[in-house]
Amino acid sequence: MPHQLPRLLPRLLAAAALFAVTPFITAPARAAVDLVVAVSDNLNGLDPHDLNDNISQAAARLTHEGLFKLDRDMKLVNGLAESFTANEAATEFVFKLRRGVAFPDGTPFNAGVVKFSFDRGGNPANNLKRQSIYVMIDHTDVVDDYTVKVTLKYPFGAFPNNLAHPGALIVNPTLVNKFGKEFTRNATGTGPYELVSWGADALKLKKNAKYRMPGLPKIDTLTYKSVPENGSRLAMLQTGEAQFITPVPPEMIRIVERNADLVVFDKPSLLSLFATMHNQKKPFNDIRVRTALNLAIDKKAYSKVVWSGYADELDSPMAPGLQFYAKQTPFPYDPAKAKALLAEAGYPNGFEVTISGGPSTIARRGMEFVQQQLAMVGVKVTVEALEAGVLTAKLYTNPAPETAAIQMLLTGWSSSTGDADWGIRPFLWGKGFPPVLNNFAYYKSQIVDDAIEAGLSTVDPVKRAAAYATAQAQAWKDAPLLFLGMSHNLAAYSKKLKGASMRGDQQFQLDDDASLD
Repeated sequence: MPHQLPRLLPRLLAAAALFAVTPFITAPARAAVDLVVAVSDNLNGLDPHDLNDNISQAAARLTHEGLFKLDRDMKLVNGLAESFTANEAATEFVFKLRRGVAFPDGTPFNAGVVKFSFDRGGNPANNLKRQSIYVMIDHTDVVDDYTVKVTLKYPFGAFPNNLAHPGALIVNPTLVNKFGKEFTRNATGTGPYELVSWGADALKLKKNAKYRMPGLPKIDTLTYKSVPENGSRLAMLQTGEAQFITPVPPEMIRIVERNADLVVFDKPSLLSLFATMHNQKKPFNDIRVRTALNLAIDKKAYSKVVWSGYADELDSPMAPGLQFYAKQTPFPYDPAKAKALLAEAGYPNGFEVTISGGPSTIARRGMEFVQQQLAMVGVKVTVEALEAGVLTAKLYTNPAPETAAIQMLLTGWSSSTGDADWGIRPFLWGKGFPPVLNNFAYYKSQIVDDAIEAGLSTVDPVKRAAAYATAQAQAWKDAPLLFLGMSHNLAAYSKKLKGASMRGDQQFQLDDDASLD
């Protein structure tokens, strides 16, 4: 069953004299509207198949489209696909494509372009960072100019949502073939904007005159500026040099609120915050220890101390807002019960452990908070803040469960597909130990594994919801992670800007009809 997924007239002034007509009177040309968005880091490229960071992916979504996309509420809507059908086994998907769409250079969009894009993104020889988006594809066939059939290696009911991920944006084969390895500096798709220039700290875009939605976008040009220093981004917004900035540190929100010309964007994100515990090594191979640590953390204090109040308590392994989320009963703050469980597990005097994480201020603050809280139940925590490259090497060098060097890892996870599959499978699936995915807790539950795989074995939403409810309930009961909270998306923008926001996956979102007065 198909799935369906929104003049000015010149004025002629008559003259008084017979047969005499005055010249046309034209209104002054409208000044070009330029939106400046200040972000915290440099873009790493423009090739959507080769991007891992939110800032670059959000920029790629301005210049490219996928078969599907997620709206500002992370709900699946049609993009370059008008509809799709799937077989009962969730192994064959047929997509009907939009007609009359072209890339800015005139290259037509059709089924052959989709096949090219999928084949390129999933080809291991290309060594592109988003191969995981395509790993389930066996082959892609062109049925006709505007119909494409994708056959999967195994059932994958979340496939349409996968295709809404920024890593599945459709690329222009003309540009790929023209620029080769330099494509990442020259990529432009069928999106509302096209590339003008990309420098070390600035990306310049202009509206795509061939965009498939007539009259849109309303904003003429868009400039992405890399401004690492928090105070500098805020100053740009205050002076009007930028109209949108992200992120805004929690401690700076009050400054924005005092300015009547500015608006604070504050909504819960989809980022689940937690610390992994190595489930296959002592002391974390005992569920009593893992449960005790969850009881030893005051989640309200965590929100206040680490996030200045801009975080909510987790009540599931994945955040609300994702498809098939199922609420669980939060762990209460109960240090007395935590001590009793530790004693019962053979650790009446606690134990020593190292928690590792990134070097950012908020990561350090989070690790130090865990250190302080667990000390109150006798667990001595050493904080290890590592640069990104060092931390990555430590995670992926000899990553087998028995040789893994990380005891606890302060981290988090959000889904850019809007679906429960990518909301929990990367860090809770027993077949997802690194380097395959991100199960740094080395957690394995047959119940959870079976439920995750059942959720992928069908496109039936009722069956998928039941499977993911089982997975969430069992994983919550097993406490494989130290569940901490769910951060808010914090940004700020000018009141003159309409239609800009942050999606739940922490990516900048600009609606097609966004405007800037």
